[in-house]
Amino acid sequence: MSARDAILSAVRAQRLKNAPRPVLYKRPPSNDDAVTHFVAQATRAATEVRRLTRMQDVPAAVADALRARNMKAAVHVPENSPLKRALAWDLAPGLSQEFAPPGPDDAAVTLAPYGIAETGTLAYLARRDAPASWHFRPGLEIAVIRKSAILADFEAVLARVKEDGAWPSTLNLVTGPSRTGDIEQTLELGAHGPKALVVLVVEE
Repeated sequence: MSARDAILSAVRAQRLKNAPRPVLYKRPPSNDDAVTHFVAQATRAATEVRRLTRMQDVPAAVADALRARNMKAAVHVPENSPLKRALAWDLAPGLSQEFAPPGPDDAAVTLAPYGIAETGTLAYLARRDAPASWHFRPGLEIAVIRKSAILADFEAVLARVKEDGAWPSTLNLVTGPSRTGDIEQTLELGAHGPKALVVLVVEE
């Protein structure tokens, strides 16, 4: 028997006559429990999730997240971001805003237009007031998302973007902090972006 015949014979011997049926696909959650599912999935992906009652609670939560990591009380916010004008930053005394692009030792605050409950993913549409690069540059990203912006699945997000009629140049999907296992199969955080991700889900 040739080497080829031996290999093929071994393969045929291992062939299953009755393969097990695949696990049924679980449909993503309905919008009724989308937020609960989003929080659970995001937490599984090493994301810290905090639920807030109103937008005015965001500055204090941001300051608390920085203190917990012993970081300076400063956050980078895009110059034209709605967060710059919509939040009462003076409610967190000592917390300053910086509008230059963040570096690897900085914290950046972004507004996530959509969340995907199925996977705990944030969906960012690149715009002038939301540069795509801000999701790759900081060491800590703090994302603010409204409860109503969390949808069941990716298809629902695409449908919502289509309804709005303004397709972005890029759509970035962020699930947990950046990571890689390429080096000796060891998980490393911060390989291509933030080492940590905090998501603030605002109920209102």
